[in-house]
Amino acid sequence: MVRALDEEPRNHAGGGRARMTAAAFTANAVTADAAAAGRKIRVLEAIRQGKVGGGETHILNLVEHMDNSRFEPVVLAFTHGKMMDTLDRMGVNHHVIPSERAFDLSTWNAVRRLMVREKIDLVHVHGTRANTNIFWAARMLRLPIIYTVHGWSFHDDQSWWVKRARIFVEKWITRGVNKTISVSGSNQQTGSKYIPRFESVVIPNGISLTQFNPGRSFSDLRREWGLHPDALVVGFVGRMTHQKAPVALVEAFPAVLKANPRAVLVLVGEGELKEDARQRAAALGIENKVVFEKFRTDVPDVLNAMDIFCLPSLWEGLPIGLMEAMAMEKACLATDVDGSRELILQGTNGMIVPPADPGALSAALVTLATDAALRDRLGASARATIEGGFDVTGMTRKIESLYLETLDNK
Repeated sequence: MVRALDEEPRNHAGGGRARMTAAAFTANAVTADAAAAGRKIRVLEAIRQGKVGGGETHILNLVEHMDNSRFEPVVLAFTHGKMMDTLDRMGVNHHVIPSERAFDLSTWNAVRRLMVREKIDLVHVHGTRANTNIFWAARMLRLPIIYTVHGWSFHDDQSWWVKRARIFVEKWITRGVNKTISVSGSNQQTGSKYIPRFESVVIPNGISLTQFNPGRSFSDLRREWGLHPDALVVGFVGRMTHQKAPVALVEAFPAVLKANPRAVLVLVGEGELKEDARQRAAALGIENKVVFEKFRTDVPDVLNAMDIFCLPSLWEGLPIGLMEAMAMEKACLATDVDGSRELILQGTNGMIVPPADPGALSAALVTLATDAALRDRLGASARATIEGGFDVTGMTRKIESLYLETLDNK
């Protein structure tokens, strides 16, 4: 179902205003007549990349659990990747308009043509980068826009100029869309701190409690990885990028080995820091105690093979990977950043340490690696936390209600 939209001819400059007006009229007529005609509401779910990360997993969960008697999702990404392959298997209409840049003017007409051709009624954009390439087309067609913030694009580790520029862009986006969704209360608070008169609806991410159920049967990945049955497996699952800080986890691991020689570190995922992490493990002389695994789609099986899950992020929205590990009753260690601090209560359902603090990260890992009873207690409490309010079905129903409210008030 994926279409090579980048191969379509672009509009010439002449007659552009007339075409825009006709397109806007068509889009408005489609939106107004959808309910009356008894057809489904067509929602464009747009995100920057087709690789699978937190935001992409959120989209996959959303379109899988959406009420298909009322809504018909169309997914747009600006790069190819595993998410698009999954959507193809699911039979979900999806498209790629190739772009690696924000505010990429060369994509704007292709995006507008896609919206008209697919008779889109409402646009749901996930993340800042996608919004910069979606906003113009949706506004020209007078389509309502919902923006989900999966973690802000500005962070404390950025230079003053970069951070101010990112804040300016977020302010422009949030003031121009119809509704903004924050995936955590802490993410909403951060928006209010930096963006005057910021308003959003908090709808936490949700996961499938059936899929991530420790009572299921699983593949024996420990055997596949060549690990001893008694090994203590410390794991990471995610993109190996600056945000997720995988190198910091490698650097913290020698202290764990000193405290528990049976420990093994398994890092699952791809990204620009994977090779740096591999080289750091070699430099520390622990390469034979670190498994570097490729990106995998069998995440429940991966998590089942772990004893401790660690997410040393520098920033987050509401990390789906951490939620999945908690649902699998794993002892979890995360950093005190937006979203993660909303999931983890120190010493009750996990452990939490300051971001970019190697000493604190090592100490917490050693505590978990040397106390099996603590791991069991934290894991059981973690599962109860996710069961208490982070189910994917409830998340989807809340988002669908926001769709209907936005269409009614546009």
